[in-house]
Amino acid sequence: MTLKELKELKEMLERTGYPVAYSHFNKRVEPPFITFIVDNNPNFIADNQVYHKIKDVNIELYTRIKDESVEGVLEDLLDERKMTYEPFEVYIESEKVFQKNYEVRLY
Repeated sequence: MTLKELKELKEMLERTGYPVAYSHFNKRVEPPFITFIVDNNPNFIADNQVYHKIKDVNIELYTRIKDESVEGVLEDLLDERKMTYEPFEVYIESEKVFQKNYEVRLY
């Protein structure tokens, strides 16, 4: 994934209407908001060279309360772009927020 692709992913996520940042925000932002980060690079390698660059990206949606309508906005956007995702959720007690994670793979 190139910087251009990261920019395109950010622009796509901003279509949700929620604040979006790579990794973290530099100021306090109230939920709902989205962060994303490249988690892994399982490139396709053969003959001692990279044939396809692959990035695993973790998109994180933060909300104060469990709200499926907020999750639906992001999921509809991912579905519209035909991006497959693996979701999982945790509650972060110290921050009093739900974190819904969407693992996606970009080729």
